[in-house]
Amino acid sequence: MVRLLRSALALVLLALLLASPLLVATHAKAATQQWPWGNAKEPFPWLSYLKSLPHKEGVTLVIITRHESTILEKTREKFLNSPVAKELGIKNIQFVQAGPEQWETYIKKSIERGRPIDVAWGGGPTLFNYIDSLGYLEPINVKAQPAYWAILYEMSKIPKTIAGVPTYKNGTDGYIHWIGAAISSFGITVNHKVLKQYNLPTPETWADLTKPIYAKELPATPLIGIADPTMSTSNTRMYEIVLQAYGWDQGWKILTLMAANAKIYDSSSGVRDAVILGDIAAGITIDFYGYTAMHQNPDCEYILPKGLTIVNADPIAIIKGTRYPVQAAAFVAWVLSEYGGQQIWLDPDVNRLPINPSVFNTTLGKERKDLLQAYKTATTTKGIPFNETLASYTERPMQFYFKATLVNAHDDLQRAWAAIAKAYLQGKITKDQFNKLVNLLTQPFKFKDPVTGQMVTFTKEYAIKINKKISNPSIYQALMSEWEDGARHRYQNAYQALQQILQGGQATSTSGTGPSTTTTQGKAKGGTSTTEIAIAIIVIIIIIAGAAVVLRK
Repeated sequence: MVRLLRSALALVLLALLLASPLLVATHAKAATQQWPWGNAKEPFPWLSYLKSLPHKEGVTLVIITRHESTILEKTREKFLNSPVAKELGIKNIQFVQAGPEQWETYIKKSIERGRPIDVAWGGGPTLFNYIDSLGYLEPINVKAQPAYWAILYEMSKIPKTIAGVPTYKNGTDGYIHWIGAAISSFGITVNHKVLKQYNLPTPETWADLTKPIYAKELPATPLIGIADPTMSTSNTRMYEIVLQAYGWDQGWKILTLMAANAKIYDSSSGVRDAVILGDIAAGITIDFYGYTAMHQNPDCEYILPKGLTIVNADPIAIIKGTRYPVQAAAFVAWVLSEYGGQQIWLDPDVNRLPINPSVFNTTLGKERKDLLQAYKTATTTKGIPFNETLASYTERPMQFYFKATLVNAHDDLQRAWAAIAKAYLQGKITKDQFNKLVNLLTQPFKFKDPVTGQMVTFTKEYAIKINKKISNPSIYQALMSEWEDGARHRYQNAYQALQQILQGGQATSTSGTGPSTTTTQGKAKGGTSTTEIAIAIIVIIIIIAGAAVVLRK
């Protein structure tokens, strides 16, 4: 019996070793410290080893990124003045700041020109998973490129998971494709002074931002801020969180009323700045924007919606086909090092959460006890069970539907909502009438599917179905027109319905403030739909198939 157990255990270990060769190698190396450079000391013990590998001199690394200018300027200065850049002949960094919808085109054209982009840095897991699905991310395979040992060394200092979420992506080929370079959480940044000025409650959940009380100064003074998802990966992620936390139908209801209450900015940094300046009372932001707001204005506070958000790793990866694999590997390793790029996150003008906790043991790290506490809070936060595959399968249709119905048609939406909310707050309509008008304002509408010609609604299943086809310009244009027209018609109908109620003199409530909640305050959903199960099964099949291929090899 013991022999059988030992044999079974040996087979399991062999299978794991074959299926994830690099992952096992990584942790074996981390445990024994048997790296190619021997016992070289920090910082950057891998530098001499990389310098010994064949590489070109006087190179300019090209990095596509979603990071803002402050981070990039500080990174350029610190990296180019580091021994890593100087000893490996890196003379400059060229940052390509591009919106998420531009990454595919930029990377593809750079490859076609024979001058491929070298590194992708910052933009969230969904964007990186999409680029990886197109085959643009380089597997970290040390047999193909020994320089990648430097990346694995720095990665060995990083926790495998944060708040239950992986800090890297392991591809079906068994190799790592991207690694988290920072931690991101998503929440609401408030300005308590402005909340007090307008006698508003402090929002603690996404649904709180739909309360009619926040509409009392509309349309002249929006008190909430959000960003266009086609211009912001962090806001895109928050809208995905809402859709998964509350369920697709209820989630869109919340997003619609959130947008109705809000001023919609062209960037997430615009939302942050508006909260800091007191132009709005609250805005949805990524964590480090919240910490920056708190650092610059003591009236501000960053709030994590309890049990309704996620914490994830913000990736860095090497683009397949880079002409400078040694230097690209060096930059990625430097970004992950507590003596290199991890210190950028601690800068008072940046205030991001590092992924490598060792940075808090450095001189600079010991000065940022506030970020250390924020790191502990974020990494122990209980979030929703976020389905990354579902997010990637619905992301682009979601962004464009949001753009058409909530951004392009925002004037009609806010006009109707402001009238409905004020009528309710002033006691001119009853709670039942208010709820019916809210449903009329937010209910799904039918539109013509340009692919089939059939009349459909924007369900989760439809979003998955149209995901790959929406990149076709004619399909995109047809859908954007159908969606905007349908949304405007829906908002105008709700406004007219309100006018009919008011003209009929049906108001019975005499409350001067109205209720503190709306019909969007339902519990967040924790269940899994049939579609999500199907997607999960497909992913499992792919993983098993990948493992089988490795085993055959």
